[in-house]
Amino acid sequence: QVQLVESGGGLVQPGGSLRLSCAASGSIFRINAMAWYRQAPGKQRELVAAITSSRVTNYADSAKGRFTISRDNAKNTVYLQMNSLKPEDTAVYYCNAQILSYLDPLRARDYWGHGIQVIVSS
Repeated sequence: QVQLVESGGGLVQPGGSLRLSCAASGSIFRINAMAWYRQAPGKQRELVAAITSSRVTNYADSAKGRFTISRDNAKNTVYLQMNSLKPEDTAVYYCNAQILSYLDPLRARDYWGHGIQVIVSS
């Protein structure tokens, strides 16, 4: 089995910074793309940033210039550095990864973390 566990969320003032981490564990053969999504109250889940196994990145317009996604392949971990946070960044942030497990090494499956709350408020 594969698990994704997020950490690093919390309450921060506008203009502040947070760094989210997501560690994958279990019977992992290979991890392809990893990404962060978020879901604000009453809104649909949306992509924030994504990174391929070769570290090609993609950002939502709302994240460009403020957020940075990175990954440590040796630790099976993806990070999201969030700077200049705004109240509209308040949401539950979810980690996502496309993972091939040893149980099924020919097909990548989508795995999700349970989500972590980020609140930007004064």
